[in-house]
Amino acid sequence: MMTKSLFDSFDEVSAKQWKQKIQFDLKGADYNEALIFKSLEGIDIKPFYHQEDLTNINNPVAHPATWKNVIKIDVTNATTGNEKARTALQKGAESIFFIIPNETIEPHNLLKDIPSQIPIFIETQFLSVVYSRILNDLAKTKNSTIYVLIDVIGHLAATGNWYKNHKGDHQFLDVIVQQTSHLNSVISVDLGLYQNAGANMVQQLAYSLAHANEYLNYYDKKVFSPFDKMPVVFKVAIGGNYFFEIAKLRALRLLWAILASEYNVHTECYIHAHPSHRNKTILDYNVNMLRTTTECMSAILGGANTIYNLPYDDIYNLENDFGTRISLNQLLILKNESYFDLVANPASGSYYIENITSQLAEKGLALFKELEKAGGFLSQLESGVIQKKIKESAYKEQKLFDSEEIILTGANKYKDPEGIIPRLEKSVFLKKSKRKTRLAPIIKTRLSEKTEKKT
Repeated sequence: MMTKSLFDSFDEVSAKQWKQKIQFDLKGADYNEALIFKSLEGIDIKPFYHQEDLTNINNPVAHPATWKNVIKIDVTNATTGNEKARTALQKGAESIFFIIPNETIEPHNLLKDIPSQIPIFIETQFLSVVYSRILNDLAKTKNSTIYVLIDVIGHLAATGNWYKNHKGDHQFLDVIVQQTSHLNSVISVDLGLYQNAGANMVQQLAYSLAHANEYLNYYDKKVFSPFDKMPVVFKVAIGGNYFFEIAKLRALRLLWAILASEYNVHTECYIHAHPSHRNKTILDYNVNMLRTTTECMSAILGGANTIYNLPYDDIYNLENDFGTRISLNQLLILKNESYFDLVANPASGSYYIENITSQLAEKGLALFKELEKAGGFLSQLESGVIQKKIKESAYKEQKLFDSEEIILTGANKYKDPEGIIPRLEKSVFLKKSKRKTRLAPIIKTRLSEKTEKKT
């Protein structure tokens, strides 16, 4: 006897029939005005999605089989940094992300007794052939998995200056690429800069693609290329728009595959994700913990390879044991208690997410092509066009926040009547520094800064 499917008991309902029923229930109100919402990216968000919305949509996303949690450590001393890393591993961390400020941090001491199977990410705030070579030798002798995240173009965009100059930075990078065959990556691209400055998701995708294309184009005619055997690592900041952020990561993989195939290099990229600073606040600051949780969920469902969490007090507090422990525990709960690692590519087939993924990818690719026609990323950065476009997007988002159309609980709505401001160990407001720069840097800003100043 054949088992009858539950769905066989119901007639199929078309998208047209659903819409007619909704229009009837609206009792004369305009469907588009009442229920269609336009995102900052210019995407119309409908009140419902149907299988028909997947017509002509094919998103072959290369979703990783699983993800690893990461603990980020700002290193001030090699021995202390090593102790923090080993303690984090004992508490459940699966990977370590070191931020290294200068060359006095000794790599051998920093990586001492860290098991070789633990992936290590290292971002230096300087450009050094010697330091990169030492890390390469360590990777070789210890058989370690070490990702070095070098982004000379990202440094220019964030600071307004090259480390040395355009030619010098690329010459340094050339030597590093040639002498670090045992590292898992050398080149990274920082989407987080654009997100934290207020760029919408289409801009984030297009600018990061154009940013990566500068590296691809530079190495295309060279005998040696880091892209022959190493993935590019995209550092991605995740904001509070839950489903759109899932779609953003998926669209990034689609766009990279398109671009990489043009250069005949690996079409898979590595996504190193983390929550954004842009929607974090010192007002009702414990809510930041909820924001980082949902943002990490977006990163997982969107297909990040590794995820490091921000402590809830990261914007105003110096690194501390409590904030760090809570941030790691959030990821451990998502993996070990919420089982967010058991389903591969869970967003695949979702009418809503697949539709947004496709639209973000299409719009991102179109903007990328516009940038390339206009001279490419560096040309548009030096002329100030990219900075201007990001400022325009940030202004639109700020207006929505100020009018409470974008809500940050405790900051611009449902405020704590006590209005308690925590003790600030860091500077939380943007400070202008008078220094000579080659070009206008892209400045990170938070939505609630103006509101916080009034409190």
